[in-house]
Amino acid sequence: MKLTKRIVMNKLKKCYDPEIPINVVDLGLIYDVKIKDSKIDVDMTLTNTGCPMRSSIIEEIKNSLLQIKGVKNVNVNLVWDPPWTPDRINKKVRKKFGI
Repeated sequence: MKLTKRIVMNKLKKCYDPEIPINVVDLGLIYDVKIKDSKIDVDMTLTNTGCPMRSSIIEEIKNSLLQIKGVKNVNVNLVWDPPWTPDRINKKVRKKFGI
């Protein structure tokens, strides 16, 4: 089975910010995913630059993606531009949580 962005994004939907009950994809933290051979590069942001759960979130993402068959390396790049805002949250999720 070929590794695709869809497979990666589905796996990322199982990763959560421990302080917010929304997965990192629906929260709008994932900016880009690049796949080359057995390596995945993820560009992501956090809800704020001083997020105390930074290391935990990054480790969860790495560990989760390394469980995908054939993935040998995962690199998570923190990106601060554009800055995260609640507008990045998936519309259906915003409605569900009254945001």
